[in-house]
Amino acid sequence: MTTRREFVVTALATAAGTATASAGISSCSPEPSADSYEASVDRTWRHSKAASGGMPSLLHELVRYATLAPSSHNTQCWKFRLLDGAISLEPDLSRRCPAVDPENHHLFVSLGCAAENLSQAALAHGWMSHSGFDAAGGTVLRFALTPTTPVASTLFQAIPERQSTRGEYDGQPLARDELELLVKAGTGAGVQLIVLTERKAMETLLESVVQGNTIQLNDAAFVAELKQWVRFNGREAVRTGDGLYAASSGHPSVPTWLGRLLFSLLLSPKGENETYAKHVRSSAGIAIFASESPTPQQWVEVGRCYERFALQSAALGIRTAMLNQPVEVSTLRPQLADDLALGGWRPDLVVRFGRGPKLPSSLRRPLQEVLI
Repeated sequence: MTTRREFVVTALATAAGTATASAGISSCSPEPSADSYEASVDRTWRHSKAASGGMPSLLHELVRYATLAPSSHNTQCWKFRLLDGAISLEPDLSRRCPAVDPENHHLFVSLGCAAENLSQAALAHGWMSHSGFDAAGGTVLRFALTPTTPVASTLFQAIPERQSTRGEYDGQPLARDELELLVKAGTGAGVQLIVLTERKAMETLLESVVQGNTIQLNDAAFVAELKQWVRFNGREAVRTGDGLYAASSGHPSVPTWLGRLLFSLLLSPKGENETYAKHVRSSAGIAIFASESPTPQQWVEVGRCYERFALQSAALGIRTAMLNQPVEVSTLRPQLADDLALGGWRPDLVVRFGRGPKLPSSLRRPLQEVLI
């Protein structure tokens, strides 16, 4: 996912900052305005104001909450169709990432994350959502809405606080009751959650992450696809409303031309592997989501489970970020399944968690761009 990558270049931050200063280039962060990055964050990451306008306004607001879900590379690979008292959620295949996600696994997990947000928001606004796929083996998810007593759950309240935080955490363990809440939130139909908190087990998994990262960064197609989705400064992030904002990984903004120039030169397996080692060793633990069957419908359920896990984490002040290389590189996935004694189950997502500072938020596209 993307939610969600930690590949925005570590070396780029230092080198680009030096090059910018030596060239006398001013910061490319926009001046505060209605279109500034800061204003866009405020508009995006918020709860609803007083509702008005009846059902059409409600449906639009539910879609807005759904789009606050994470997605692979922050591609926002979804479309929504507003119906009579219902909403359909469909994959946007024009935003798929074939290099990192050839099976569309992450795409359907992303749809599941959006589905969970939509359901939580509907209940908070007094509507029960009854979801189902359009047909056997279908990939369009329809939500029928019926009135109920509003319940603004802890998970709903956490939607604007959730973030894929791609930085170092404080290394402190979580309390047992916190871990129990995370496991409960992240378990679902045909989905199990394995939590690693012992350092030896985490180091073993780190070896798989490093191995997968090295394979990916030696793949020209993977690197080119990743580069396509990096937003090197706030102005570019606002213009596109999507992608991996460099500052969200703790790096300063740089001019787009400079970022693109240096990206391929400075992105290296060695540097990124060192960053991953710091990230894993500063985490409280690692969660692995595994599914019973390799189907789009099951992957949507994985996404719903992950989003509940991420929202419960946010409610507890816990950060999360993906470490998906061992499941993205198909040759490594069987060994990970064996190491975890999963039997016939497929490892789908690898997520580190722990407490740490919040980083700048990613942005979202306007609703009109995701509505059919």
